Amino acid sequence: MPDFLLPDLGEGLTEASIVNWLVAEGDTVGVDQPVVEVETAKAAVEVPVPFAGVVTRLHGEPGQSLPVGAPLLSIGPGFTEPGVTTASEGSGNVLIGYGTTTTTRRRRTRTVGATPEKPSKTPGVISPFVRKMAADHKIDLTKLTGSGPGGIIRRADVEAALTAVPEQRDGEKRIPLTGVRKAVADKLTASRRQIPEATVWVDVDATGLVAARKSLNASAPDRPVSLLGLIARFAVAGLRKYPELNSRVEGDEIVQLREINLGFAAQTERGLVVPVVRDAGSLSTRELSAAIRERTTQAREGKPSPAGGTFTVNNYGVFGVDGSAAIINHPEAAILGIGRIIDRAWVVDGALVPRKICELTLAFDHRVCDGGTAGGFLRFVADCVESPVTALGDL
Repeated sequence: MPDFLLPDLGEGLTEASIVNWLVAEGDTVGVDQPVVEVETAKAAVEVPVPFAGVVTRLHGEPGQSLPVGAPLLSIGPGFTEPGVTTASEGSGNVLIGYGTTTTTRRRRTRTVGATPEKPSKTPGVISPFVRKMAADHKIDLTKLTGSGPGGIIRRADVEAALTAVPEQRDGEKRIPLTGVRKAVADKLTASRRQIPEATVWVDVDATGLVAARKSLNASAPDRPVSLLGLIARFAVAGLRKYPELNSRVEGDEIVQLREINLGFAAQTERGLVVPVVRDAGSLSTRELSAAIRERTTQAREGKPSPAGGTFTVNNYGVFGVDGSAAIINHPEAAILGIGRIIDRAWVVDGALVPRKICELTLAFDHRVCDGGTAGGFLRFVADCVESPVTALGDL
């Protein structure tokens, strides 16, 4: 009787939380049939089973976190095994679309005992964990629209509904620190604990940037460029000029990285995530803008996206604020913050005129460089923002 183990979901993830079982004990399942929905620090995903047969045991309850390699469910006699390892042989189960850290030994498909019947269709049900969470916070499940397969109501749906409830049990609202929120908390805590952070900032005249974007989009409306895409492109150029900021500290060494994998903060219903555009230095301005849009859509749909960022940009201006002392996305060395663009009085050629002004902020790891390097990078980006046509001509 084989155990199906929690697969290696890739991207350095070591655990996942069970959100909802899609099958029950006694159900017949087929190879590659989704059997459980789990949530990682990256996304909520459905996990397919690599066996066919009858489910004899579910290991874990909704809301429970399991490490990679722990048993998820057991299949009884009469199972079909398409060539993956079992608990007695060690992990190696691979979720399609993700990597694995061990080599999987392939074998020919073999059938043990009787051939299982055709898998039955699993009904769309609400997990006990979601029911309890809704009951604890007095959420009427009949009024929610499920975002899961077949309209299944997931934990994220209940958490989203909590924001509309003015008062919870005993006047308090308690949300488990799990999934994305826990991953964010762990990373920010590690950043504050390990990185000696310093911050520099500058106000810039973004009037030319806004005009340049308008002109670029008028010339190719089917390939639009965002303001974030333009500033991200300038940041990438700045990292080529100041590679100290595209690095990380490992032990007693500063490792300057070859590729620029640009992360950007994105607010989603599941919380703050940082999708990554890999090898951003090889992309044009239009390509980088398109990649940022695509990654943002994937993140908001709960789909996994590449990880391994080396530098992050954070457009907190979309929240209507001018500046922020952003926390570095550990283990990176710096983060560039972008405030809102507003009309302000500005001195141009000795005259006071209205201009579109934006504040740029750079938080950096003081171990990898000093203020001169950080200030040089920020000034380079600011100059590009103030003279975007000249900057783009040289990139």
